[in-house]
Amino acid sequence: MAKFNKDSVSGTVTVVVLLSLVCSIVVSGAAVALKSKQDEQKALDVQRNILTVAGLMKEDNASVIKDTYNKFIEPRLVDLQSGDYVQASAEEINKFEPKDAIKDPAKSQAIPAEADKAGIKVRANQARVYLVKDEQGNVSQVVLPMYGRGLWSTMYGFVSVAPDGNTIKGITYYDQGETAGLGGEIANPRWQAQFVDKKLFDEQGHQKFKIYKGTSTDKAHGVDGLSGATLTSNGVQGSFDYWFSQNGFGPFLAKFKAGEIK
Repeated sequence: MAKFNKDSVSGTVTVVVLLSLVCSIVVSGAAVALKSKQDEQKALDVQRNILTVAGLMKEDNASVIKDTYNKFIEPRLVDLQSGDYVQASAEEINKFEPKDAIKDPAKSQAIPAEADKAGIKVRANQARVYLVKDEQGNVSQVVLPMYGRGLWSTMYGFVSVAPDGNTIKGITYYDQGETAGLGGEIANPRWQAQFVDKKLFDEQGHQKFKIYKGTSTDKAHGVDGLSGATLTSNGVQGSFDYWFSQNGFGPFLAKFKAGEIK
């Protein structure tokens, strides 16, 4: 048998190929081994943000977060067009991914340009909402996912709404790529605190919430805009305009307020 010459061209190529193969096996194995851990951390981050916007985030400890979430939060699937709950198992609810649904024409719908205030083009037919319960098991608020285009990125957040279907109890943006120190201030708790107890609708049920350029002149429905970040502020406004309209969570909130769904 001929002796393998690693210094030859063919030998060098063989070594490179074998080394690449070994590296790919190691990387693939690590990715598979770490996937469950990554999925667990992703779920934990979602739970952390939901508890934060609901005012239940007391300790940033994984076991405490899981226990608090399981005790006080009940996720449900909602049909956005009808506003009714979708009959689904806990596993189906937890596995639901809007980003996957919008890729399937059977599970999503294109948004007409004139209605697309959030600049997202397509939305899933269903959405996951989170009922927040008190110690007695009564629903004290509902956390709704919301997203829309800003200046540089799609901005993902949660909004908590009181049982009246109108009063904002909290807001958080957990994933966004806006300019640090300007549009990135949407993640600043001090700016988010302005939203608490603001009303989404007026007494006639018309959308009224507004982010003002500069200082708000409406104490019931308005918050101050972000200085130097008009386009990001407009993006947040557009997200509210879309997701709390009849095209978004409007039908669900109407039934939630009326007590038609429990």
